[in-house]
Amino acid sequence: MTETAERQGADRHDLFSIADLAREFQISTRTIRFYESKGLLQPDRVGATRVFRRRDRARLILILRGKRLGFSLRDISEYLSLYDADRSRTAQVQLLLDKVDQRLDQLESQKQDLETTISELGEIRALAAQRLHAEAP
Repeated sequence: MTETAERQGADRHDLFSIADLAREFQISTRTIRFYESKGLLQPDRVGATRVFRRRDRARLILILRGKRLGFSLRDISEYLSLYDADRSRTAQVQLLLDKVDQRLDQLESQKQDLETTISELGEIRALAAQRLHAEAP
């Protein structure tokens, strides 16, 4: 096989349809189109067909991970935009560190709120159960 033929074969493995990505990540094609409309993904077009490359797939992985961890699309967009803007990745890593610290603080606060709520509900439950037993014939 010639070098050109090998490269074209490798290039085909680096291309994904919207259906390929939706199936792989178990999300809808509508979700992918939404991320595209927000500028987070930028597939090439062949006619009316979207053609995604490895870079788009990697970005989709980061988007989905960011969403799962509770980051906003604005946070994710800001992070992804720094990838192209800062070749040293220093600004990108610093932004990531700042956003992770903010998210951890937020989750710790929510955790404390949940623990308080669980404790209060436990007390209310105990009082209600005690009242029912006291009123029972």
